[in-house]
Formats: sequence, structure tokens, C-alpha cells
Amino acid sequence: MLKEEIQIQMMLQYPHIFEIDANLDRLVKKIELLTYLNPLNIEKEKQRFFASKYIDAPIFKYKKLQFDPYELHRLLFSQRLDQIQDTQIRKFYQEVIYYYANMIQCIETIGLGRKFYYNSLRVYGTPTDIDVQNARFILHFKEESMVNEFDKKYSPEDAKHYFEEYAKQYTFPLNVTYSTSIAADAMVSNNTQSLLIKKNASFSKNQLLTLAHHEIGVHLVTTYNGLLQPLKVFSNGFPKNVETQEGLAVFSEYMGGALTLKRLKELAYRVLASDSLIKGFSFSDTFDMLHGQYKLDRNQAFTITMRVHRGGGFTKDRLYLSGLRKIYKRYKNGVSMDSLLTGKVSLEEEDSILRWKEMGLSQPITHFNAAFKENRNTDKKLDFILDNLK
Repeated sequence: MLKEEIQIQMMLQYPHIFEIDANLDRLVKKIELLTYLNPLNIEKEKQRFFASKYIDAPIFKYKKLQFDPYELHRLLFSQRLDQIQDTQIRKFYQEVIYYYANMIQCIETIGLGRKFYYNSLRVYGTPTDIDVQNARFILHFKEESMVNEFDKKYSPEDAKHYFEEYAKQYTFPLNVTYSTSIAADAMVSNNTQSLLIKKNASFSKNQLLTLAHHEIGVHLVTTYNGLLQPLKVFSNGFPKNVETQEGLAVFSEYMGGALTLKRLKELAYRVLASDSLIKGFSFSDTFDMLHGQYKLDRNQAFTITMRVHRGGGFTKDRLYLSGLRKIYKRYKNGVSMDSLLTGKVSLEEEDSILRWKEMGLSQPITHFNAAFKENRNTDKKLDFILDNLK
């Protein structure tokens, strides 16, 4: 039976599920948080902060809202979930609506200090004591010298060419665009199915390999797999999917032989920066902890601090390390990652995905992660650290 015929059959069998799923799809296209949260004036404010001897906190500017938050909330909560007879699926879509509503509240309060901070906490939570202990454990280890690997000598144009060559092993298209208003050196836009490269960034050899495995190998793989699923929620995102998605992405770096202790320490610093935010540290305080206490290069210290303090306080970065720990543990137990690559899904809902597969509401994945086929990590120190995370 053709895929289109299967889709029609499922829609006839579960009309209310597909109707609500389609309604939500139309509504949430406008609420990709990072497109609003990435400051528009990062470089200017970084130079002003440095010129002030790290005293004057940056004043970031953000993209203006392109939707009516109240109207979007109203439409979200007007969905007739009572028409879905399956209790588990009805409760799932209820959580989906709450999750998207929280995202809207995050977006409409960006730049409003504590208002944004408390809204974002509902979505991303706070670092646990175990997260902080794991971060400090990682920082105890000494890095090996890899000067050539970390020498930033590649331009955005070089990066584009590298990513295009890397993506040839996949069957989906690679759309690359340059941007001056993203916090990372490269990131995937789920809505536009494109890879954004920071226009004024420079890249090292290891960073290119890391970004390829992370952004293309996972974030674009789950983007395109999600689009091929019967239900649009696979593409738009399950509630609290970030920890799983970022965990998979960093694990892809590990399996591809790109993960280094330096990179692992970066994730640890993000946890400590998020923890400093929770403890009430100012922008300057967090920067001083990273640059003054931990002796991080000031540009790296600024980037980590900016990522955590943007918008008014953003703890998403604390999830990379905990996500990696969960995915690595799964790998050591010999469990397949395929169901987690079906879209922007979460570990917590894996049973739902498997159940929906039996119902015909979830299809086997089309795109696989190339790095997951063979473990190319040769760093025994990394294995030791990952084996001993709590």
C-alpha cells in the first residue's frame, strides 16, 4: 500500500486526532523560540562589555513578535480534545497544548527579566545537584594538547562546503544560509529545514566535524524524519524534547569520533553557568566565574554567559550533559536509538511512539544517523568519564 493511501486510511480511522494535530500544526509554526531568543546585537554588546572591563552587562535586542500571543493562546485552548476517544492520546495532546502555551509565554516575555526567567524555568527546569556534581567531575580531568584540531582557520564558506560534502551520505537536501543573529556558530532551523551558519564565525577542524554530527546527523535527521510521520507533532516537537534531542546530538559527536574532553568541559561549564543563574548571579558574576575562576578564554566565557542570561535567564543549556548521560546509558545497555530519531520526540514518550506504531500513527524512520553504525571514539578517558557520570 502506498504511503498516501496509508495516511488516508489513518485519517479515516482517527479523524479527531488528525484534525487536532493539523490545527496545532497551523498554530505553532510561528513559535520557534530560538528565532526570537537569539540576540540581534551580540557582537556590538560583547565589545561594549569587554570595553567596560566586564562590568556593564550587555543590553541585548531581540526580534519583534510576529503573532498575537493572546489570540494564539485562545486558539490553542479551544481545541476539542474531548473528541479524542483514546485516553492516552488525549492526555498526550493536552500536555502538548500546555507545552506550546508555555513556549508562547516564553517568547512574549523575552527581555523582560524575571518574567521570562520564570516562564523558561517551566519549560527547561533547573540543574540538579547531580548535574552540578557531574559537571565538576568532568572539570577535574586534564585536556590533551590538540592545537591543530582546535585552530580556528576555516571561514563560514569553508564550513558550508564541508557540511555539503558531509551531507552527501544522507538523502535529504541540505539548505544552508548565513546569519548574523544566532548565538551558536551553526544551528538548525526546524521550521525552515535549513542549517544556519554564523556569518562572522571561524571554525576549527574538530568543530566542523562536531557540528556536522550534531546538527546534520541528529537535528536535521529528526527534522526530516518528523516531516515524514503521519502526525505533525513529530515535526513540531513533543513536550520537553530538548534533553533527548541534545543528548542524541552530543552522543552523535561521541560515536563519530568528534567528541573531546574540551567539548565535554564546555557542556560542564554550561551546567555551572545555569546553576549560577539559579543562584542569582548577574551576567558579570557568571562571566567572572568562567573567565576569572576557571580561566576560560574571554570569548568563550562570554558566549556561555550570554547563552544562559539571554532573554532574562535561560536554562536550556543545562540539558545537554544530562541528555548525553541518559543516551549513553541507553547505548551501553544495547538499546536502539531508532525510535528517538522519528522526530522531535522525548525519551519519556518512547512507549507512546511504539504503541502508535502498532496503531499506524507512527512509521519506521527513513533517515538514520550515520555515526550510530560504528563507534569511532578512541579516547579512553572519555569512556571512563561517561561510564562514571551519576
